[in-house]
Amino acid sequence: QVQLVESGGGLVQAGGSLRLSCAASGRTFGSYGWFRQAPGKEREFVVAFSWRYGDTDYADSVKGRFTISKDNAKNTVYLQMNSLKPEDTAVYYCAAASQYYITRRQDMYDYWGQGTQVTVSS
Repeated sequence: QVQLVESGGGLVQAGGSLRLSCAASGRTFGSYGWFRQAPGKEREFVVAFSWRYGDTDYADSVKGRFTISKDNAKNTVYLQMNSLKPEDTAVYYCAAASQYYITRRQDMYDYWGQGTQVTVSS
C-alpha cells in the first residue's frame, strides 16, 4: 500500500523553527512537493523537489527560510522551516509524483499525505 506519512508539525513562536517529515512507503517517487492551506484560503504551493536530480523550486514567501532535503535510506523528505512567521500557520501537505521534473501544479501529484498542522504564534 502506497502511503505518505507526515510528521513534525506543532506550535512554535514567531522566529522559531520546525522540521516536517514525509515518509513514503510502498514505492519510490520521482518528485515531491509541499503545499499548505491556511484557514479560509486555498491550498498553495510551498516547494517542489526532484528526488533524482535535486532540483528545487521555492515559493517566494518561503525562499531563504525553508529548505527541503531527503534521506535516501529512509525514503523520506524533510522540510526545515526557520524564521517562522504567523502567516506560515497552515496545514502542510506532502505530495509525491512519478515524474522527476518539478512542478507547482497540484494536479500533477499522484499521492498526498494527511497533512500536519503548523501554528506560529506572534
